[in-house]
Amino acid sequence: MKQDQNHKYKKTVYACYLGFVTQAISANFAPLLFVTFHLTYGIPLGEVALISTVFYFTQLLVDLGCAKFVDQIGYRTSAVLSELTSAVGLAGLAFLPELLPHPFTGILICTVVYAVGSGLIEVIGSPIVEACPFENKESRMSLLHSFYCWGSVAVIAGSSLFFAIFGVENWRILVCLWALIPLYNIYNFATCPIVPLVEDGKSMTIRQLLGNKTFWLLCVLMVCAGASELSMAQWASAFTESALHVSKTVGDLAGPGCFALLMGVSRVFYGKYGETIDLKKFMIASGVLCLFCYLLAGLSGSPLLGLIGCALCGFSVGIMWPGSISISSKTMPLGGTAMFALLALAGDLGGSIGPSVIGVISQNAGDNLRIGVLAGVCFPVVLILCMLLLMKKDRKSKARL
Repeated sequence: MKQDQNHKYKKTVYACYLGFVTQAISANFAPLLFVTFHLTYGIPLGEVALISTVFYFTQLLVDLGCAKFVDQIGYRTSAVLSELTSAVGLAGLAFLPELLPHPFTGILICTVVYAVGSGLIEVIGSPIVEACPFENKESRMSLLHSFYCWGSVAVIAGSSLFFAIFGVENWRILVCLWALIPLYNIYNFATCPIVPLVEDGKSMTIRQLLGNKTFWLLCVLMVCAGASELSMAQWASAFTESALHVSKTVGDLAGPGCFALLMGVSRVFYGKYGETIDLKKFMIASGVLCLFCYLLAGLSGSPLLGLIGCALCGFSVGIMWPGSISISSKTMPLGGTAMFALLALAGDLGGSIGPSVIGVISQNAGDNLRIGVLAGVCFPVVLILCMLLLMKKDRKSKARL
């Protein structure tokens, strides 16, 4: 019976896997073309940098909106809409900038459209998998989030290979090819079985969630998870270049490339062996390793040790985001879609705050990136404290039983 159920919901899980791959394409493809946009359309580099800002700001708004409208329109409609907007936005990059008087306007419109899809799948992918009748859901959640890592590695490596063979001037063909993935995934989400996470009328409201002290603790946990991950991920390339004095291509492969690879390995590792590992203890151990990595990268005078710190940090943060979601789901089983949406908002907020903190502190320290990276230790420290508080609450709850 269990095997039949597992087989029945395999298509659902695969659809969510491809959804997270699509999210990785949306987040990582345009930044590869920043210089190309500058040279092709004459867009100042300062304006080009707004593409990432618009992408993440749109995603934050979608996270907030999902808490209200996803339950009203349903998971299936939301999932199909996420893939449709992702496909249209990505493919639009190949045409809209040429059709409008101002190419930059066309790029920003496409960015907003595919950012809507990215924000939607970020919110609904986790609860869709969580609702599937599988055992060891924490392992499933970790494996699901690993596909964002593999998608990131694939889009960076695959695009680099395409540009090397066919030339960067043919990027419009490539973006249309990447858009085929969400286009195909529309069919998967339209036909796969999807069950609600919480029965209608039984999930907690936003007001109930915001009035719950445990929920706020879980939000802080998500903020720290997002900040711990993206602080190093966003600065890994610049840090590697400045520490090793290598080219940008080598820096991207050695910094963000190794970081994303080891983050994916960490998630696959827990996805395979999670049923034999206590998630909360693994989270604390990951937090300690993350703290060590930030200290190693910030304090070490050796470029090689600094690089090892960057790479290992990817492994240490791998479980933090999916683990925080799994812990939240188990701690507040009636949280529903609103909880997942607000947690995604908290994670993205952490991902916005963390890199900014490192950048500001580095600038105030005379453009010393090591000092900025060293400041990142506060995020894993607070995450460890949150986990210890949650474990203390668990012990109190068990003692009352």
